[in-house]
Parts: sequence; C-alpha cells; structure tokens
Amino acid sequence: MRIEIWSDVVCPWCYVGKRRLEKALAGFEHRDEVEVVYRSFELDPSAPQHGHEPTLTQLSRKYGRSEAEMRSMMQSLIDTAAEEGLDMRLFDNVHTNTVDAHRLLHLALDAGGPALQRDLKEQLLAAYFLRAEDVGDHDVLRAAAREAGLDAGRVDEVLAGREYADAVAADIDQAHAYGAGGVPFFVVDQRYAISGAQPTEVFERALAQAWAESRPSLQTVGGNAEACGPDGCTI
Repeated sequence: MRIEIWSDVVCPWCYVGKRRLEKALAGFEHRDEVEVVYRSFELDPSAPQHGHEPTLTQLSRKYGRSEAEMRSMMQSLIDTAAEEGLDMRLFDNVHTNTVDAHRLLHLALDAGGPALQRDLKEQLLAAYFLRAEDVGDHDVLRAAAREAGLDAGRVDEVLAGREYADAVAADIDQAHAYGAGGVPFFVVDQRYAISGAQPTEVFERALAQAWAESRPSLQTVGGNAEACGPDGCTI
C-alpha cells in the first residue's frame, strides 16, 4: 500500500496530520507493508527566500484580521498540536519560501527512498515549528539534511541550482488535478483521498478499508462436499 501526502513544511496542520497518520499506522497490522511518500505543495510560492516578517503579521494582513484575533486562532492551534505531542512556536515563525526545502525532499526520496525522505521531512518540520528556524535559509536546510543523513555534497549541488524544481511543480500540478484545495492532502493507493488533518480514527478506517479492498478475501459458495486432502480422500 502506498500513501502519498501533499504538504508544505510551513503548514502547521500538515505536522498535526503527520502525527495522526503515524498514530494510525502504529496500530495497523500491516504497517510494514505501507510506503509513505511526501509530495510537494507550496502554500505561498511568492514568499521571500529569506523570511523576516513574522507569520502572525503576514496572516493578519492576508485574512484582514487583527493581530490579536490571529494570535487567538494560533493559540487554539498550538493547543491542538500539543495534544499530539508537538510544542509549536507559531508566534515566532517567519513567513518564508519553501521551494528549496521541497527540492531537497525530492533529493532525499531519490537518494534513500521513503525512509530518508521521512527523516528529512521530520527535521524540516521540527526546524520550523519547534525551533522557529527559517526553512528558506540554506544553512538551516543544510543542517536539517545533515541530521537526516543526506550527502552534504549532493545537498550543496541541489541548493546551488534548480535541480528537482520540475518535480516540485509536477507534484503541485497533480495536487490540483486531484482537486486538492489545501494541505495536508493524503492519497491512498491512488484511490482514496483524505483532506485535512483528520482525527486518527479516520486514518485508521481508511487504512483498513484500503487494505481490505486491495486484497479481497474469498467468499465460500455452497457447503462442505467430498474432497481429497493430506490424509487422503473420503470414499
């Protein structure tokens, strides 16, 4: 089974959704046969490469709300994230561009498969939300990549150019083709879509249903009849 997750590394609900899916997978009988792949989605491609403006200020302006209102909304999200074990520093985050972070996530997938990509994704989310670092800053990206175990030389090569930019764009195009209006957006076996950071129970049901439908059990028709077996044949 493959789960593809469209998300951004500056999306708080993507971090919450990641934790909830992980909880569902931890209790899933066939979790070792589930492959999770992260796909790119940019919440704001026009964001500055190196963020300086607080996200709180930028969102207040974007949605036409006072900073006090936006702070209250953020606090509610901080409280929800805490229930998932995440100590988010939303008031300290800066509005920043994420395309280079996504390009490195594609590098990680190519270099080490879903496991390496997962580790880098966690490092990037932790850098932004738990440590309030600027994930548009190449030094921050290098540190996250180093912690995840990527080759430093390849990381520098990717950051120095535009490698994987086409892959990022293709991911975003696919999200739009699926009708995803926001993230996180989960697609299971290219058949089932889950939009948003749904409760863990929703992910549990989706996993069970997708697994059962992809591996249907046989239906026995008729009753018992004469047959041969390891001990011989009934005569």
